[in-house]
Amino acid sequence: MTSNPPFDDAASAIPGVPHRWNALTIALTVIGFIVFWPLGLAMILYVLCGEQIMAAKRSPDGPLSQARKAAEEFGRKVRDEFRPQGATMAGGFGASRRTGNAAFDAWREAELKRLDEERRKLDETTAAFEAHLRAERGAYDESRQREEFDRFMSGRHG
Repeated sequence: MTSNPPFDDAASAIPGVPHRWNALTIALTVIGFIVFWPLGLAMILYVLCGEQIMAAKRSPDGPLSQARKAAEEFGRKVRDEFRPQGATMAGGFGASRRTGNAAFDAWREAELKRLDEERRKLDETTAAFEAHLRAERGAYDESRQREEFDRFMSGRHG
């Protein structure tokens, strides 16, 4: 005795109606439209096109794969277009780029060094201020806790 799987095309009662439409999918679609109409629309699209979308997603040569490859290539081109020659993440923005004008290059190098020194000083000052805040908060918390404890004890014995 052979039985048809529950989602077999031959099991569809109405020709032309996808077999994925059953009581559950219809109920979810109606509820989706009641709650928030895009949910109902998404449910209809999933029922009608879900299998093709999943097949395209799994396929290495499918349209989604091609779109992902195109987006990666575009991102690479944009990064290369806006990154100066010789720029590295460790060396700063355009740290080793030369223009051919020695005076400008020397001035630029001096400015970059000055900016690096300013950044270092700013980072040191920020770290010192954060340490100061932590110490102040700790001292404040201790004094406040001491006051609360003293109030508790005086109220208990008073």
